[in-house]
Amino acid sequence: MKVVRTLSISLLALACLVACSYDTLHKADALDVELKERIERHSPTRSIDHFILPSNTDYDAIPQDPMNPLSPEKVALGKYLFFETGIAQAAVKESGKGTYSCGSCHVPTAGFRPGSPQGIADGGIGFGVNGELRQQNPEYDETELDVQGIRPISVLNVAYVTNTFWNGQFGAGFVNEGTEHLWNEEDQTEINHTGHMGLEAQNIEGLEVHRMEMSKELADAYGYTPLFDRAFRDVPPAERYSKYNTAMAISAYLRTLITNKAPFQEWLRGDYNAMTDQEKRGGILFFGKANCASCHNNTSLNAMEFYALGVNDLHMIGALGTGAEDRRNLGRGGFTGEQDDLYKFKVPQLYNLSDAPFYFHGSSKQTLEEVIDYFDTAIPENPNVPLSSISNKFYPLGLSDEEKADLLAFLSSALNDPYLNRYVPPYVQSGYCFPNNDPVSVEQMGCE
Repeated sequence: MKVVRTLSISLLALACLVACSYDTLHKADALDVELKERIERHSPTRSIDHFILPSNTDYDAIPQDPMNPLSPEKVALGKYLFFETGIAQAAVKESGKGTYSCGSCHVPTAGFRPGSPQGIADGGIGFGVNGELRQQNPEYDETELDVQGIRPISVLNVAYVTNTFWNGQFGAGFVNEGTEHLWNEEDQTEINHTGHMGLEAQNIEGLEVHRMEMSKELADAYGYTPLFDRAFRDVPPAERYSKYNTAMAISAYLRTLITNKAPFQEWLRGDYNAMTDQEKRGGILFFGKANCASCHNNTSLNAMEFYALGVNDLHMIGALGTGAEDRRNLGRGGFTGEQDDLYKFKVPQLYNLSDAPFYFHGSSKQTLEEVIDYFDTAIPENPNVPLSSISNKFYPLGLSDEEKADLLAFLSSALNDPYLNRYVPPYVQSGYCFPNNDPVSVEQMGCE
């Protein structure tokens, strides 16, 4: 009798366990189904596959400039050069030479963005832990600094950007078709006449703007000559070790910075346990009530579209080297000169947003909670932006506190690739400290 009773209790417990497990599984399945349906509605192909990012080594699947085809050798060279402080040889002052790199303003641990409100290359000192302590070198006047009057955009998933910069001014074709008459030396867009896509065009110009050099002598001195030889074997030796090929190698590397290990990417590929229920609810909001996907609908959750949201500009938080008259405050209109384009900025990608606490083109928000609240209330904050310019997609959302928390979980966790260190070299060929090599950064980062 006792055995029978024990067996009955065990069977009852097992039935409860199965029922509870079924309920939990059933709820998870329901969220998966709803999220999939929401995504399909916003997908240009009506399939969730549209949002799946490729492997960073699947070069055939990565969008690229036909004038700069990807190769393992070119990517390997670019991976070094992006962080190489030794090529910073055109600094304004002697103390600035060899002290900064592309990585100074695109810090991997900060989601390949600055870890501070504003990026500083030449004329900057310090790093901290995440780039948050970068500041002006007292030896430099403010007018001598290489600073951005607008917050640098993350270079993650930049392969999915045809025309770069917040106003899309770099790159021939695509959204710049018909703007050829605007391409001039004054605003650095003359480079578009080469026919390059945005990333390559901007990097060619960027090496000049950011005071970097490359030559056969530098390549020999830092051990890059054999890497250039492998990456550009079809280029005559007299032209091989150049700033142009440096830009091509860096661009090739940047095109492989793909956040394919984020939980949302794992979920898209069929691992329904990769995201929590809260993250899935947040995804449903992203592709539904929160209206995020009406703009962020390209593969990397970006878009080659421009919208005015009325956020504050960088000079409003006391940034260096910029002011109210900075043309970059005008967004797309600052490039095209068209009234309808004024104050409109490009839709950025959304992966690894939680890696650095500054958002929008002017670093006007410092938490994702603030970003969500801004979209929820839809009250423009920049007094210089006329209400008539504000996008009609910017309207009050009526999100509850619980919904905001769910959306935050999706943005901060489900879209976060935790393995970005795979894109960072263990050293650079010069042996210098990177991404910065000034004395203050060297001390703060513990470089030998």
